[in-house]
Amino acid sequence: MKFRPLGDRVVVKRIQEDTKTAGGIIIPDTAKEKPQEGEVLAVGPGARDEDGERIAMDVEVGDRVLFGKWSGTEVKLDGEDLLIMKESDIMGVIEGKKSSKKAA
Repeated sequence: MKFRPLGDRVVVKRIQEDTKTAGGIIIPDTAKEKPQEGEVLAVGPGARDEDGERIAMDVEVGDRVLFGKWSGTEVKLDGEDLLIMKESDIMGVIEGKKSSKKAA
C-alpha cells in the first residue's frame, strides 16, 4: 500500500538502537526507551502560507532525522510501525546518513 501524507506531514520509521551499551551491558526490552531517530519514508507537499503559496519542505525521503520523544502519531501500515508527524516536530536532519532504500 502506498501512503501519501498531506500538508506538512512526514512519515517516519523509527531506527532501532543497539541493545548493548558501550561497556557491553545488554539492555532488556523492558528497559529500552523508544528511539528518537528515524528515517523519512514519505513527505507531504508542504504547508500553505497566508497567500495560499506552498512552503517547501526542508526534509526529503531518505533523510535520517531526530524528533521529540512524544512526537507524532503511531500507526501500523502493512504490518510496519510508523510515525506520522508534522515537519515542525522534527528537530533536525542527521547529515551524512542517507538511506539507500526507496520510499513507500
